[in-house]
Amino acid sequence: MILFRLSLKALAITFAAAAVAGAVLLAARPQPIESTVLGAAWECTQTAFILTSCAPRAQQAIPAVETSRKEALRPTRG
Repeated sequence: MILFRLSLKALAITFAAAAVAGAVLLAARPQPIESTVLGAAWECTQTAFILTSCAPRAQQAIPAVETSRKEALRPTRG
């Protein structure tokens, strides 16, 4: 069985690399931003403070049938 002993320098480099990778992942996460130029109908996100992308907002789903109980109970003929 081979055991590797990490020196203090190697441990510090590993820790620093993990911290940098975490910071990069945190900065690269898309952040929602408001676009006053496009208006409220658009949803924009900015990734890593560089890339901005916009898409139309998803509209609320409207039920195909909207009836009240009063409309559903129609009087019968006869």
